[in-house]
Formats: sequence, structure tokens, C-alpha cells
Amino acid sequence: MTHSAQSASLERRALRLEYATVGWNTLEAAVALAAGIAAGSIALVGFGLDSAIEVFSASVVIRQLRGASEARERRALRLIGLTFFALAAYVGFESLRDLFTQSRSEASVPGVVISAAALIVMPTLAWAKRRTGKALGSRTILADAAETLFCAWLAAATLAGLLLNATLGWWWADPAAGLVIAAFAIKNGREAFEGEGDDDD
Repeated sequence: MTHSAQSASLERRALRLEYATVGWNTLEAAVALAAGIAAGSIALVGFGLDSAIEVFSASVVIRQLRGASEARERRALRLIGLTFFALAAYVGFESLRDLFTQSRSEASVPGVVISAAALIVMPTLAWAKRRTGKALGSRTILADAAETLFCAWLAAATLAGLLLNATLGWWWADPAAGLVIAAFAIKNGREAFEGEGDDDD
């Protein structure tokens, strides 16, 4: 296989991985948001909103792989950064309010199932993206692989909060998990803006 043919094959694989990311995160967002609202869980709601932002982020990578203009990608990255900051503000405020008011969320079986499934799906996607990104020498795909791995950590925090609340009655575990999600959202927002700035150099 020639170098150009190999590169084309790797780019097609990268696109398939990004489409898989969009599909999974769409499902993840829908289930987590519905379950979070039903159970009154700010951690689940935050996890669902983060999944929705990840759909947008993956779509940016898809456009880059298809050769979208740099100016368009800079605007998209800036908007992604702003949405992460908005998520951090919302989830952080609601989590702190739940802690101060000692608001208790209900147990959520769908929430446990979707966050546990994410602990399997997201690391697998992250590993495949990292391998493909290294083969292509693509900083964009490698950065997206790291982003996907962060989602697995968020799933772990969400799952821990849900299980501690359901099994031990630790009501504060859910808003504590929400604060972890808010911290990750700030980090992701900063990285989105740094990525936007890198394109200007």
C-alpha cells in the first residue's frame, strides 16, 4: 500500500471513530439527561450536558478531517470553550446549592447503566483514536483522544456519586460528583480556547 493510500485509509478510520463518538454521545446525553432530571441528580444532568458538548466537539473534528476552513474551526473551538464554561457555571452552582440545602437525589438505575457503559465505550474509543492519531501524525485526533478519555473519568465520577448515594445513602456524593464535572468542564473549556489560539500562530 502506498503512503497516500495508507493515509487515506487512516483518515477514513478516523472519520468512522468520530461518527461512532457522535452516535454514542448522543445516546449518552439523552439517557443521562432524562435520568438525571427524573432522579434530581445534578451529576447525571452535568454528565449528560457534557456528552452533548462532546457531540459538537466531535463534529468539529469531522469537519477538520473533511478540510473545513481554519477560520470556521477557530470560531467553532471558541464556541465549544464557551459552552464548557457555561456548563461549569451551571453544574457548579447547582452542586453547591444542593450541598448547602442538603438536597437528596433519588437512585437511578438508567444513570448507573449509562455511566458504567461509558466506562467501557469511551476508553476503547480513546485508545483507537490515539492509535490512529499517532499513525497519521495528527495533533487534532490525538487531542480528541485525550478529550474522549476525560469523558471516561467523568463517567467514573458520576458512577461513584450515584452508587454511593444509592448504596450508602451518602446524599452529598451526587453534588460532589457534580463539582468534579464542573472542574473538568473548566479544564476542557480552557483547552478549547488554547486550541483556538494555536491556529492563529
